[in-house]
Amino acid sequence: MLTERQVADLRRTLDGWRARGETIALVPTMGALHDGHLSLVAIARAQADRVVASLFVNPRQFGPKEDFASYPRNEAADAAAFEAAGIDLLWAPDAAAMYPTGFATTVIGEGPALGLEAQTRPGFFAGVATVVAKLLTQTGADVAVFGEKDWQQLQVIRRMSADLDLRTRILSGPTVREADGLAMSSRNAYLSPAERRRAAALYPTLLRVSDALSAGVAVSGVLTQARGDLAAHFDGLDYLELREAESLIPVERLTAPARLLAAVRLGTTRLIDNMAVLPTAHREGGAP
Repeated sequence: MLTERQVADLRRTLDGWRARGETIALVPTMGALHDGHLSLVAIARAQADRVVASLFVNPRQFGPKEDFASYPRNEAADAAAFEAAGIDLLWAPDAAAMYPTGFATTVIGEGPALGLEAQTRPGFFAGVATVVAKLLTQTGADVAVFGEKDWQQLQVIRRMSADLDLRTRILSGPTVREADGLAMSSRNAYLSPAERRRAAALYPTLLRVSDALSAGVAVSGVLTQARGDLAAHFDGLDYLELREAESLIPVERLTAPARLLAAVRLGTTRLIDNMAVLPTAHREGGAP
């Protein structure tokens, strides 16, 4: 496995692969790897001849009161996990390589970038869109793979890639969960044992809401009840919303595939999750 830290060196290596007719897949990460990240590597390996994984904790997507300084970092462990998963190159720039002196450009989106995460994390998606745009142009990857756990982020990236006519094809991998259903996340490491036990309640709540909505129960009533349940169980509820799957426009009546999205807090840790919600006709394979 190669490791590159400067854009010129990265491009020199990737241009050599392209000259031999090889295709390239990118898996962007901030490290602190878990099985969810490695599942994206497996998807990437099936899609291209060469796989590049990026490792960069992006300061531009952290707010002033968020956990940038304490975000878990262990490059040696992450590099070993990537190598075992079969990547060909680790792209591990520092902040100076990614945002050199004089850097003055930010990608700001609308549409799916509005609301939900943006309500409590202003500037987050501008940071995400900017760094992902740079990663896609730095590598020129044929495909890039992102996790569905961060569903809103995935839609923001898809919209940005389409709007900017980027050639990279954006693929997604399903959320990987612990045995009790909790979505795998690097931030799960922040949870105390007691908080970790409480965190397991999020997934069955989403399942229960999804089933009720698919069965035709009114959206507003189901969400109101579930919001009360989540607010009572967790230390904070940022949102529980039903949205159109791609545009993330609010859904008041379920007539087409949608997405249920939630963000809760336990102590100082913030957890997000989501799942597909299908009308009964779609689940049964019939017409809506």
